[in-house]
Amino acid sequence: MIQTNYLIIGSGVAGLTFALKIAERFPDKKVTIVTKANADESNTKYAQGGIAIVTDKEEDSYQKHIEDTLICGDGLCDKSVVEMVITEGPKRLKELIEWGAKFDKNVEGTLDLGKEGGHSENRVVHHKDQTGQEIQRAILSQVHQKENISVLDYHLAIDLITENNRCLGAYVLDEKTNEILTFKSDFTLLATGGIGHLYGHTTNPVIATGDGIAMAFRANAVIKEMEFIQFHPTALYDATTGTSFLISEAVRGFGAYLRTKNGHRFMLDYDSRGDLASRDIVSQSIDLELKKSGDDCVYLDCTHLDMSAFIIHFPMIYERCKSLGIDLAKDWIPVVPAQHYLCGGIVVDKTGKTSVENLFACGECSRTGLHGANRLASNSLLEALVYSDKIYNYLANTSFDKIQFNYSVSDWKLVEKPAINQDYVAKRKAELQLLMRQNAGIVRNDPDLLKAKEKLTLWKNEIEEKINNYQINADLCELQNLITIGILIVQQSIDRDENRGGFVKINS
Repeated sequence: MIQTNYLIIGSGVAGLTFALKIAERFPDKKVTIVTKANADESNTKYAQGGIAIVTDKEEDSYQKHIEDTLICGDGLCDKSVVEMVITEGPKRLKELIEWGAKFDKNVEGTLDLGKEGGHSENRVVHHKDQTGQEIQRAILSQVHQKENISVLDYHLAIDLITENNRCLGAYVLDEKTNEILTFKSDFTLLATGGIGHLYGHTTNPVIATGDGIAMAFRANAVIKEMEFIQFHPTALYDATTGTSFLISEAVRGFGAYLRTKNGHRFMLDYDSRGDLASRDIVSQSIDLELKKSGDDCVYLDCTHLDMSAFIIHFPMIYERCKSLGIDLAKDWIPVVPAQHYLCGGIVVDKTGKTSVENLFACGECSRTGLHGANRLASNSLLEALVYSDKIYNYLANTSFDKIQFNYSVSDWKLVEKPAINQDYVAKRKAELQLLMRQNAGIVRNDPDLLKAKEKLTLWKNEIEEKINNYQINADLCELQNLITIGILIVQQSIDRDENRGGFVKINS
């Protein structure tokens, strides 16, 4: 058994910033980060656009950013949470800069602020089109300097250890040795990111399999608003499944136009904001256009833009398109919506506490009340930074009764079992992804959802039987988690009887 004071599951911006702060405050306490890939692989790394923060008080204001967030969330945001997160933005940005994160400046030497869909002002702080990667780099370099932080990569958390609604730690699979380790912790933080590979077509990395939410659900934590899934309107079209390359919303903020194959600028037919409408509107509009035309994709037209300025702002996007033979000066980019972000998740309060004692959640796996029915672009990194700070402050400034940690924890019982056929796992995962795309995608209906629920329930029983009878491995655990997440999304979609934000259900 491994004992630690703070067990952090996940190594994106949410988990790393908490680890760094708590390790600095308590140098004699042990902080352990377990992450299922290498430490710099997370959804954070793939965040191209930036962080929405009010820095220009002359043109912008907290009130405008709050209003934009509330409009985008379509009446389901918690206003007090929105106010808290947005007004704390500048402090968290200052911290990132102190840790060494670099953000783009304009010719005047002030922050170069981008504009994205749903925003009334330019307020997106960025590092070219690789903002998440830059933030991850800066924080990780600080984390590696702390002697009381251990980072264990290729370690997959497979279940939380709980007793009397209290989290005592987690069982963790060492993916290299296939050994199951027992971690006993005073406090556990789930910072496990998103669910993208439930859909297959996604902008998320392959690690995004909803593990934290599935574990929290098995531990009886409250999970809410899983039906609110954000599909990014402009992923680079590719006929295969897997991680899709994201064409940042900031490209439309820079002036690019969405067009049909025939050149029609269709967004003006759906919303007065045109190409800069919020993501839910743009994704639903593209979905409708593709259903009408039978085409595989729509197009993003950058041909009228200043190409030298474009290359400075979006070097990664330009190079990716060039490598595929797309010359942005004269060719349009083929794009389709792809699963991008989950607005619901593990319910937490303003200190990041879940409904399970000593268990906290932060980042995309949590449901804070900030996003409501649809997340405003570039509010996600902001939310992760603010909530990791809230959790840190709560744990650093609250005195806890020692009795609450005096629970005994049992090691995982090792039993020799045969290895599962990996073809079974791969086949079932592909079937699951297809089912979710067809029956629980951008636009849903109850008959499809009920069919999906029936199939998912069968698969849930099947996977539980496999876990009991075969040796546990990472792929099998992830498949179980994906099926659990699928059931949550489908059931909560059936339960919701009104369309809001990113959720559209049409019943004929």
